[in-house]
Amino acid sequence: MPGVNRRSWMQPLDFAEGSGGPLARTWSRLVDHYLPYLLLGLATLLVHRADTLPLAGAALAWLLLTGPAVPRRWRSHGITLAVSFAGTLTLASLLMFQDVLFLVFMLTCFFGALRLKPAPLGVLALATTSLLINTIGAGGPGEALSTEPLLWVTIVAVQTGAIGFGTIVSRKVSEQNEARRAALEQLEAAQAENAGLHRQLLTQAREAGVMEERQRLSLEIHDTLAQGFTGIITQLEAAEQDPGEWRRRVATATALARENLAEARRSVRALRPGPLDEARLPDALKAVAERWAQRSEVAIEFTATGTARPMHPEIEATLLRVAQEALSNVAKHAGARRVGLTLSYMEDQVTLDVRDDGSGFDPARRGDGFGLPGMLQRVQRLAGTLAVESEPGAGTAISASLHAIGAA
Repeated sequence: MPGVNRRSWMQPLDFAEGSGGPLARTWSRLVDHYLPYLLLGLATLLVHRADTLPLAGAALAWLLLTGPAVPRRWRSHGITLAVSFAGTLTLASLLMFQDVLFLVFMLTCFFGALRLKPAPLGVLALATTSLLINTIGAGGPGEALSTEPLLWVTIVAVQTGAIGFGTIVSRKVSEQNEARRAALEQLEAAQAENAGLHRQLLTQAREAGVMEERQRLSLEIHDTLAQGFTGIITQLEAAEQDPGEWRRRVATATALARENLAEARRSVRALRPGPLDEARLPDALKAVAERWAQRSEVAIEFTATGTARPMHPEIEATLLRVAQEALSNVAKHAGARRVGLTLSYMEDQVTLDVRDDGSGFDPARRGDGFGLPGMLQRVQRLAGTLAVESEPGAGTAISASLHAIGAA
């Protein structure tokens, strides 16, 4: 076809393929060699039924037959991958018909679909996996599509698009990191004649730059893709549980997907968050709060105190991301009825406070990946402070304070 890159069209969706960095290659080995067995074992333990053991044993035998038993040079062949995926999907579907908890094992089919080539075959495999994993619990694809065809088609389309796009973005990020690494290696080769302190300083600068970029991308992906996918899944699950609300829920999920797509592009290009493009920080926070309240169905009150003035773009972006992460945590964990969001402009500081009347927690025992640690890292990069006050049953208060550095 004219204008189509044949290599791009034929390659799999899997971001770990080809030029991925060490992290991508490690993740690929984990998915290929360990994850299917771990999820099959976990699902079998959760179900804990003797009548499922023969089929679970057949699934284990199939994984071994199409994995370690295949010569290494054939494991990545397109036919081998397709046959392995088809058999795994079939056995996982049969297990889900026996007990829906085997959807834990069915999740491995998403990873298998991402490795198929050409890419259209991977997309078809993703859609098939999504259809089965969502409808088997509702009586199977036939019954589900005959009763609510539009609902299930929308769910499958959104889920397939979200997973496929997220994988493509991850691959692009990995390729960018690899390109940066290659460029830095060329620079080091060109300056190999410089010895001693100069070489040492250059190496330190490279490592610091790569680490900072990885941290930035990790935080940005968490703040865009992860939160967006969580919101989409929440809306679709709510639509499944309450068919009377499915139109509104699906419309909200579609809007979230569009916002997530735009924010993912901004993250890869290292641009400002979308809400700050055409609005001042107080207006952007107010808009974020209103959209969050509408989706989470939790009352929120936004207040701005002091004289609002333009801040340095990094300060405004950090406060906006902290607000988004804090509200996301409230929706996922707090079970709150009311939330207060306050932006305070002072002479030498600008402060963001997020308070809720939810279940609270013990801050000394809380350490969830990109939640509080991610907010703390963002604030400390700008020499700010983050205070967290909470206790079980008494709600949570988070306060981020940054130096009030005006915009240039």
